[in-house]
Amino acid sequence: MVSILLFLPVVFGIIVLLSNNKIVTRISLLFIPIIYITVSVLEWFGINWIILPGWLNIYFNFDSIGILFLTVLSIVFLASAIYSIFYFDEHNYSAQQETVYTSTIFLFAAAMAGVLLSTHLALTWVFIEATTLTSALLIYFEKKKSSLEAAWKYIYICSIGITLAFVGIIILSIGSRSFNSLFFSDLYLHAAEINPFWLQISFAFILVGFGTKIGIAPIHAWLPDAHSEAPSPVSAMLSGTLLNTAFLGLIRVQGVMVHAHKESFSNFLLLITGFLSLLISAVFMLQIKNYKRMLAYSSIENMGILFIGIALGKPGIFAAMILLVAHSLSKTSLFLTSGNILHLFKSKKINNVQGLLKKDSITGWIWIISLLSISGLPPFPAFIAKFLIVKAFFAAGLAWLAVPFFILLAVIVYGMGSAFFKMSFGEIEIEDRNKLRLNYSAYAGQIILLFLLLIIGTNIPYAVLNLLKNAAGFLY
Repeated sequence: MVSILLFLPVVFGIIVLLSNNKIVTRISLLFIPIIYITVSVLEWFGINWIILPGWLNIYFNFDSIGILFLTVLSIVFLASAIYSIFYFDEHNYSAQQETVYTSTIFLFAAAMAGVLLSTHLALTWVFIEATTLTSALLIYFEKKKSSLEAAWKYIYICSIGITLAFVGIIILSIGSRSFNSLFFSDLYLHAAEINPFWLQISFAFILVGFGTKIGIAPIHAWLPDAHSEAPSPVSAMLSGTLLNTAFLGLIRVQGVMVHAHKESFSNFLLLITGFLSLLISAVFMLQIKNYKRMLAYSSIENMGILFIGIALGKPGIFAAMILLVAHSLSKTSLFLTSGNILHLFKSKKINNVQGLLKKDSITGWIWIISLLSISGLPPFPAFIAKFLIVKAFFAAGLAWLAVPFFILLAVIVYGMGSAFFKMSFGEIEIEDRNKLRLNYSAYAGQIILLFLLLIIGTNIPYAVLNLLKNAAGFLY
């Protein structure tokens, strides 16, 4: 199973490049995420087989939380792949351009899978760096001046962050010389033997390093530019999967803190950065003028909430796992739909988009329903997650934090809601009053995602609930 996820995208990327054929490219683009989903579901039920020698399983393996993150990656990957077909047709790309895009996104997916499955901290670092290099090519795919600037800013800031994470790993190695291993299983088993001083210093460095890739405030400067300048299906994967992979790396390091009984230190840092991210998002959400940047700041907000959830112990971790799923699927739907809006109105400015429901009712309703989902209104799962986080504040004896939490969320929802209302219900120009219908691939991915969110929010299947509980039990 591991070999399928890591090597099959590389093999098909080579096939796509050599064939330089649109039909082969598009079939492959849909085939790989379907394979990812199949592997994820099989792993839910413990069905596995070994294709390559067993040494591979020393460095890559499935665990409860990795399976959840892989499932989210697979679903987002498929939705983005479906939309990419519309994206190709919209821009009338050549066969060569489609093959470059597809092969690069395959490498990107394989790099993220490497992060999710890695059993070694240094190897996790290597694959996180690989996600930077592959995703930077996708951010620059349209080869505009603004996208070039965004790609370089992304590489520069994230490279600094990943360097700091590497320093943290070296410091952790110094503190764990008694057993001299960076395998997560060894770190958890011998966590009590790690020098507490070096452990806390290393966590601070790794938090800043991985936090840069997660897009947490105040080290988030690359995220709004990269998300707004990347092609819409790439923006969906950046927000719906890339942020998650770095977040999982941080969770695994948090596991070391928990096993060493030093989680009070790490939880304090997570709470501070989490609330700071909410504050930054709230401030910018009230003055945002670009709807793709607005979605990017919403990602910063939700990453902040995830940090808060992890810092609140067992109840908060379960809520964080629910929110992770809700955010990834909702934000993917929003970014894909933003591609429809850009196609319809030829502008990313909120003020230039009015009467969306009159222009294209399907896009308009998907846009509105996705807003309800990401805002945490019932019956969507983000509502359950945020309710449980408030409950976790009380359980942790931090009930007073629920007040600023509510206020910041209300400001963010108000800012997003105002922009969405203006875009959806505003007056439409006379020359734009003819209703349009886009290709089915422009809607299919979002409809699938919203349907899944409704199922999870109203009557969560037992297998999904069990998956979330197992993932939430990873730290404790």
